[in-house]
Formats: sequence, structure tokens, C-alpha cells
Amino acid sequence: MAGAQSGMRGSLVGYGDAEFSLFLRKAFIKGAGYTDDVLDRLVVGIVDTGSGFNPCHGNVPQLIDAVKRGVMLSGGFPVEFPTISLHESFAHPTSMFLRNLMSMDTEEMIRALPVDAVVLIGGCDKTVPAQLMGAASAGKPAIQLVTGSMLTGSHRGRTVGACTDCRAFWGRYRAGEIDDEEIDEVNGRLVGSVGTCSVAGTASTMACIAEALGIALPGSAAPPAVTADRARIAELTGRRAVEMARSGLAIEKILTAEAFENALRVLLAVGGSTNAVVHLAAVAGRLGLRLDLALFDRMSRETPVLVNLKPAGDHYMEDLHRAGGVPRVLRELRELLNLDALTVTGRTLGQELADAPPPFDQDVIRPRTNPIYPTGGIAVLRGNLAPGGAIIKQAAASPDLLEHRGRAVVFENAADLADRIDDEDLDVEPDDVLVLKNIGPIGAPGMPEAGYLPIPKKLARRGVKDMVRISDGRMSGTAAGTIVLHVSPEAAVGGALKHVRSGDMIRLSVRDRVLELEVPDEELQRRADLAKSTSDTAPRRGYAKLYADQVTQAEEGCDFRFLQAETRRGTIPRR
Repeated sequence: MAGAQSGMRGSLVGYGDAEFSLFLRKAFIKGAGYTDDVLDRLVVGIVDTGSGFNPCHGNVPQLIDAVKRGVMLSGGFPVEFPTISLHESFAHPTSMFLRNLMSMDTEEMIRALPVDAVVLIGGCDKTVPAQLMGAASAGKPAIQLVTGSMLTGSHRGRTVGACTDCRAFWGRYRAGEIDDEEIDEVNGRLVGSVGTCSVAGTASTMACIAEALGIALPGSAAPPAVTADRARIAELTGRRAVEMARSGLAIEKILTAEAFENALRVLLAVGGSTNAVVHLAAVAGRLGLRLDLALFDRMSRETPVLVNLKPAGDHYMEDLHRAGGVPRVLRELRELLNLDALTVTGRTLGQELADAPPPFDQDVIRPRTNPIYPTGGIAVLRGNLAPGGAIIKQAAASPDLLEHRGRAVVFENAADLADRIDDEDLDVEPDDVLVLKNIGPIGAPGMPEAGYLPIPKKLARRGVKDMVRISDGRMSGTAAGTIVLHVSPEAAVGGALKHVRSGDMIRLSVRDRVLELEVPDEELQRRADLAKSTSDTAPRRGYAKLYADQVTQAEEGCDFRFLQAETRRGTIPRR
């Protein structure tokens, strides 16, 4: 039964007379045709992130209908409301720049509206992190519903899917291996339906992480967007949201340190996106938990990659769904998990796994005794070039480049890269190290996915497929290669990366977890003293100024400082 501050009595407008506020609210919503019986029920808010500019969310209208059905079947009152919608390919300069704005929108709307629980519908890269960040700060009962992955396509008898295959075909096109006609043909084959990328990119990774966190229903991460399974998950999510509203199951009871540890395990085991490290740090930071990169790296050394998904493997998300999805992955990781962690079902992870479907033969999810890759997909690097840390997706790198020493070929920013990377006179050889500066959180701004530097055309034509590449930016989780990312501090705030010059020698050792610029400290200091300040280029108004003034470095999640929890509660993983 609705309490004094639940349902339509929640979050009343401050007119100075609470009963009048309620009277006025009911008068307006009755104009939409609702009866008093409906208005006396618990209210489940449904976040609508549908947009014509967001194909990843093309099924949101159908999902909203299914969630509403579930809410009504359980006796609740469903009301959808819009927030910002972000798509990686349709948000200039990058959707990461707007992630924090979406989180603020989500948080403030949850606070402002009379909702007893909220269903967060999101999918594309930055939307799920933004929603979890906002919901974590708002504190009300919340449950995540991902939109689901797209179907794969077919090109000349070969299964293809966005966006690992997008990058692979574009690389072949740059190398002259395929012509204009074929690249145009494959462009219409890569995305088989609405939904998120069909590989272990950031969207699919965050879907798996949401389930591992316990903030989404068991089995909800992997069903593709246009399947009946996805619609049924949506209905069950609506049903569960009503029960959460009745019991008052607040989000901080689910998003605990133990839950974040489980999520980090799954990130490593699925060979997931490096972007998830930044996003988990941001969500955890809203709850007073700090991501410790050294402890995360220790976890990586003992957590093998078990899921055979592109870009580290061969399969797609629809294959993971058929193989048993995240519940099957969690079963294989059982001995490494916190089984007492509470989930949105009101039961522990251990209880849910005990009732999970039995395993069966398949080739997508491996047992720990026969992994795809012996240690976690992501390694943390440190050294004088990255005192705050850097990461590499080792499972998707070239094994022969994981221990490497090479000459730096430096690009000062993205524009410099675009101008010179394909210059026939560029002084570059296959053993060199490509270095891109000023694409970090502040430098770009927004830390774009430009860390996937293209192979110079003159080398690509010689058959070079991979090189060591280093930047303070990010790369898409759909990409593969020996690519060092998230170098911290970034160049724009005076990090050592700023002072790298072409011809300097750089040592990468994933075995030793080292990223070292072989330049004496005295010379680095001399370069720093000569460097010019870039403060005069800082934005002076609007959201861009807020972003530049408040954004943190990658290891803190690139969140805004004023949005982080005021009290620190510990680290993840725990010591």
C-alpha cells in the first residue's frame, strides 16, 4: 500500500501547502484520462532514451510497452519520461563528453518526479554508465534494462557485425585490399537491426556488467534487441520494479563493494571494453568507492578470459545468448565471486546461480581450465610516462608486441594526426611507437575514442597490421590492437606524455606492467620548463567550461568532482 510520501505524494512541488500541491498535481494528470484508482498506486518511472539519432535505442518504444505491461500486471502505475539520449556516432565531439550531463539529467529527473522506483532503459556506450551514475546519486530503487544487441549481418557468405568488423574492413580499405565498391557494399551489411554493437564493445560490456552488478535481472544482458526474449525481460523488469518499490530496495544495497568486485571479474572474463574501467570508476565514485588500479591489475592476473567474443575472440553477442549468457559466465567464475551480494531480485547472487539453467555443451563460454586467454583481458601499466596509470587490452593485442621497445613518432593532437598519418614523407617504420597527445578528458575535450590510431597508409600497404600505439584517450571496445590508453596524467594537464618527442625511445612491457619513456628526469624537467601554458584555450562558458573545470582523470572515472560522493567508503577491489 502506498505510504504518505509514495505514489503521487512523492516529490511534491513546493507551494507551501502540501495538500494543494497534491490537488493541483492530480488535477493536471487527470487531464490525461487517469482515474483516482490509478493515481493511488505506487509509481514506477520508465526512463525513455529513444531518439531518431540513436539506432541502438530503436526498440525503446517496444520495451516501454513491455515494461508498462509488467508494472500494471503487478499493480503499479507506470509513467515514462524522457532524458538525454546519447549515441557514439551521433554526439559531437564525443558521447563521453556528454555522459556526465546525461547522468545529471537522469539524477535530477529521478529526484524531481514522483517515482517510487525507476526502470533505466539504455544501451549505447555511455547511456548505461550515465544512468547508473545518476541513479546511484539519486538513491531511489532502480533497475537497469539494456536495449540489447543488434543482429549480425552477412557479407559475401561471411557473418559480420558492428563494430569490430567495421574497423577490420576499413583497415583493409585503407591498405588497398578492397575497393570502393566493396566498402560501400559492406557498409549496408554490418548492422543487421536496431540495437547495440554485437561484439564485446562498451555497450555489450556494460550490459554484462549491469547483470554482474546485480542491478539488472539475471539473464538480461545478452538477448538481442529484436527478440521475444528481450521483450519478456522487459515485462519481468517492470514487474520487479513494482516489488522493489514496495520493499524499498534502495540502489546502495545492491551497488556494494562486493558487487563491483563481481562486475570487475566479469569485465575481465568476457574480454570486455577498456572503457568499462573508466565507467565503473565513475559509478563507484558516486557511492564513495575508489577504483584501485593496482588491485584491479592483481585481480586481472588471476581472472582468465573465458568468453570467445570479438574483438578478442570469434563470436557475437547473439552467440553468447545462445550459449547461456552471463549466468553461464558467472557459473564458471563462481569460486572467484562474492556470492552473498544482493541483486535486484531481492536474492543473493549465489541463490540466483543455484537456480540458473544447467550448463550444456557449447564453444562460446570456456571453463576456467581451458580459457581463451590465461589472464584478464586488461592489464594496468605504470612508469614515468604514466605515473597515474595506463591500460592495455592485452587479450586483443599482438603477442609479439606485448614486450617492445621502439622509437616514438609523435602527433600533438587529433588534427596533427589527421594531417600527417598518411603523408608519404612521414618518418615511420613498423617497429616505431605511434604517440598521440591531447585527446584526454580535458585535452580533446571529452577523451574521444581516437586512441585507435590508424596504421599509416604506406605501412598498411606493406602488410603491417598492428603497431604499438599510445595516447591519453580511449578506444572503442570493438577495436583490437596493441594500444595503450588512458595515460594519466594526460598531456593537457602537464603529464609526461606532453613532453614526448619524436625519436625518444619508449619501452612497453606488459609482463612487467611497465610503460617507460627512456629520457632522463633532468631532460624531462627541462622540457616541462620550456613548455607553454595552454590555459588561454580553456572554454569560457556553458557546459564546456563546467566540464573543463570539474572533470577528473581517467582513473577517477572522468566524472565531475562535485558529483562524487563526499565521503570515501573504501576501494574496489577491496584489499
